[in-house]
Amino acid sequence: MRPIVSAGRRSALLSDLVSHTASPLSTAETHWVLTLSCPDRPGIVHAVAGLLAEHGGNITESQQFGDPLSGLFFMRVQVTSAATYDALAAALTHLEAEFDLQWSLDVAGRPVRTLVLGSTAAHCLNDLAFRQRSEKLPIDIVSVVSNHTVLEPLAQFYGIPFHHVPVTPATKADAEARLLALVDELDVELVVLARYMQILSDDLCRRLEGRVINIHHSFLPSFKGARPYAQAHDRGVKLIGATAHYVTGDLDEGPIIEQDVERVDHTRSVDDLVALGQDVERRALARAVRWHAEHRVLLDGHRTIVFR
Repeated sequence: MRPIVSAGRRSALLSDLVSHTASPLSTAETHWVLTLSCPDRPGIVHAVAGLLAEHGGNITESQQFGDPLSGLFFMRVQVTSAATYDALAAALTHLEAEFDLQWSLDVAGRPVRTLVLGSTAAHCLNDLAFRQRSEKLPIDIVSVVSNHTVLEPLAQFYGIPFHHVPVTPATKADAEARLLALVDELDVELVVLARYMQILSDDLCRRLEGRVINIHHSFLPSFKGARPYAQAHDRGVKLIGATAHYVTGDLDEGPIIEQDVERVDHTRSVDDLVALGQDVERRALARAVRWHAEHRVLLDGHRTIVFR
């Protein structure tokens, strides 16, 4: 995957954490995370490892996968090196033509600038904000945007700027334009739909492709429309679940990052299912956001490769 932000903005983000010098090597080592994909062929690992070794790299974690269906090779490497971003990026660029390589390089653990979209349900927003504060979830929630004002006190509690952007059929285009403006103004790298009860337009989905994660209540069988937990209770389901996925123009059909389930039985009330369902949604979304922020998720067509 290519860097999400522009090359200039990525350099600015990294310069906050890494001191660039005139020399291609500096005395201070940085913990880097490199992800890449390319058509599978012999020599990829050797070339990447050799490149990192030439730049004084010590590999601390490495995972790889060759997909026999797509014919693509995926790799994630964490490495400590005194080399600068510019030096490593220049070296990786030389491999692009040889291997048809797509790559991303970042500082391991750098908080990803994140915007959270919500409506009235607070459980996912509260969980992400709490994990950011207490568990070092590697995101920096720079804003909460909502089509209601219910979540404003919660955002204020965590010290997160709140933007009320109402959405009606007549104002939907203006609301999405305001959202895109905030994404640009705040240098947002990731947008999280934390039970945001609005459908994004195809144009917005394309503009933010690979940068938006949604949490969707998914049941076996699936229940659509109003009051899904009541529908599930009426059908006597034995499993409830949630799916965290990237957002595309195909509603709730984007590449899946994580899924979780909870077993239930006939003794559970609708309120029980709602509470359990919210807990499942929190867990699945938090894992998906963490894995994305740690650069552990690579796109493989309509599927994802997740290096846990």
